[in-house]
Amino acid sequence: MKTRFQSLLYLVTDRQLAKKPVEVVVEEAIKGGADCVQLREKNIDTKEFVEIAQMIKYITDRYNVPLIINDRIDVALAVHAYGVHLGQDDMPLTIARKIVPHAMVIGISVSTVNEAIEAEKDGADYIGAGSVFPTSTKDDISGIIGLEGIQEIKKAVSIPVIAIGGIQIHNAEQVIQHGADGIAVVSAIVSSDNPYEAAKTLKTIICEVKSCY
Repeated sequence: MKTRFQSLLYLVTDRQLAKKPVEVVVEEAIKGGADCVQLREKNIDTKEFVEIAQMIKYITDRYNVPLIINDRIDVALAVHAYGVHLGQDDMPLTIARKIVPHAMVIGISVSTVNEAIEAEKDGADYIGAGSVFPTSTKDDISGIIGLEGIQEIKKAVSIPVIAIGGIQIHNAEQVIQHGADGIAVVSAIVSSDNPYEAAKTLKTIICEVKSCY
């Protein structure tokens, strides 16, 4: 039976922004408090993606942390990942659900209340809502939803809402206060000289709001 997806601090990788090898960033971030890892690779071939995913899954398995694969259902299946994350332009959720095992989690990116409602109706396990703030990791800034957008999306659905986009140490508290179940970060951890300390600081901020310690 599938357990409900939960994540307070969700790391999304980006090797282009990283100051250390991706496997080092992932392990340090997990030690600091990241409780879910999404492997995101946009411009590599399938063979290399699978090899990197296998390496990262070895690390996440050691710490009992879920590994989510961005976009690529085939890679997620190949490495027996915990789940896959799909965007609005990726394979439709209803079709993806027929392909992946029942136990595999599927997350969906949304930027509107209607998209969030549709994702929940179609069987998403969680949604990634954003971009909350402008961010250098996303070229299109037309979809900035702000803190109010997070609040409205959270009110509209019952599945977990993970906020993403421009979230850093200085604004993470606001995002949680506006209803996000967790935050997904890229550069706040990946671009840090010390991913462990960055993750630890973010997790502390989250838990001060949610009283999870």
